[in-house]
Amino acid sequence: MDRDRLLTNVTLYWLTGTGGSAAQVYYEDITAAAWSDAFGPSGVPTGVLVSTARDLTVRRLAERDHHVVRWTEHDRGGHFFAMEQPALFVDDLRAFFRTLR
Repeated sequence: MDRDRLLTNVTLYWLTGTGGSAAQVYYEDITAAAWSDAFGPSGVPTGVLVSTARDLTVRRLAERDHHVVRWTEHDRGGHFFAMEQPALFVDDLRAFFRTLR
């Protein structure tokens, strides 16, 4: 990812005041274990797309707290997978929702 794209992304969060809501997913991830211990794992079907080139995700931990029905790993992309590999992201998203019909 080049510097201009990164700065554009950061600027959009800063100027629109959406940094907090964007960080909500990280807060939820941190507190997921306590929620799961109190109420049990969620029954909501969950799809996971992981870029093994940059991210490390332990599948058994994801499956402990979520009802994982689709798990996809790609050896390219990165933290901003949808922006870096949009075609792969859309293909996986469509495949996930096809299973829920």
